[in-house]
Amino acid sequence: MNQFSNSSDSGFVHPLSSEITPQTVYAQRRDWLKQVAAGAAGLSMASWAAREAFAQTTDPVVRPGKLAPLTGAVSRVSGANTMEKITSYADASSYNNFYEFGTDKSDPVRYAHTLQTKPWTVEVEGLVKKPGRFDLDALLKLSPMEERIYRLRCVEGWSMVIPWVGYSLAELIKRVEPLGSAKYVEFITQADPKTMPGVRSRVLDWPYVEGLRMDEAMHPLTLLSFGMYGEVLPNQNGAPVRLVVPWKYGFKSAKSLVKIRFVEKQPVSSWGRSAPQEYGFYSNVNPTVHHPRWSQATERRIGEDGLFTKKRKSLMFNGYEAQVGQLYAGMDLSKNY
Repeated sequence: MNQFSNSSDSGFVHPLSSEITPQTVYAQRRDWLKQVAAGAAGLSMASWAAREAFAQTTDPVVRPGKLAPLTGAVSRVSGANTMEKITSYADASSYNNFYEFGTDKSDPVRYAHTLQTKPWTVEVEGLVKKPGRFDLDALLKLSPMEERIYRLRCVEGWSMVIPWVGYSLAELIKRVEPLGSAKYVEFITQADPKTMPGVRSRVLDWPYVEGLRMDEAMHPLTLLSFGMYGEVLPNQNGAPVRLVVPWKYGFKSAKSLVKIRFVEKQPVSSWGRSAPQEYGFYSNVNPTVHHPRWSQATERRIGEDGLFTKKRKSLMFNGYEAQVGQLYAGMDLSKNY
């Protein structure tokens, strides 16, 4: 079991009452809060109690016991821990887009067992003072691990809530000291036709490439992830190390990283090269800018698939507008999509 310390990043920590209050008192208080939230007290009291009750009754992250443990401290980064219901591990690990293993949602979990994640290195190159090759152990030790419970929104119109484990990509970026001329960060993923059967197809030009503007890459919510649900990443979810950018559509969060390159010009991403009229460089979640073939106004939350279940309204920047909206101040988001 790894021991990790809290990050010093700004934000708010909401400790569970069960950690500071006897269990019997905690249970009674929770029941009382539910009653108050239902209308037993005034409107202002009910509003407070509803939030408090919801926060305390949200299911904790439970390790599935499938892979090696990888724990992290509760993140202090603002916006890093949504209180929405967490998607089940079964759904999050079996319903994936990872075209290196096939284009069906069930292909990654079916075929990704062939991926060899040890040994693994990530090369950092380009416009930096300290380029280098980092093995997985070095990356794991580079900064304390944190748990981040993020919304995940796919460009296809479905979403999940996933508890990731990792640390802000900015921690790695600061270590390699980018030059002033580095304006973008390019991410290149593994593309091994021997272990990734989808790479033998022509659905995309391989390897898979993504990119971020430097300020996006440095934002504390941009995560370098090594685990989920308290364990190391499953192969089908991008093991052993991947990117998670919660305010962008899921395809921006490149999986199974092998190279990070600092460049001056905007990188050409794989989907941008394949279908530039459909997939822009920024690809921020935006319910007012629709995909040419479908609306982005609503989304289907995986696990909420009942016959009469309504779709959710999609949120600007996937609900992270307060944290990242300033990055795009003055930009026409209908053109810079």
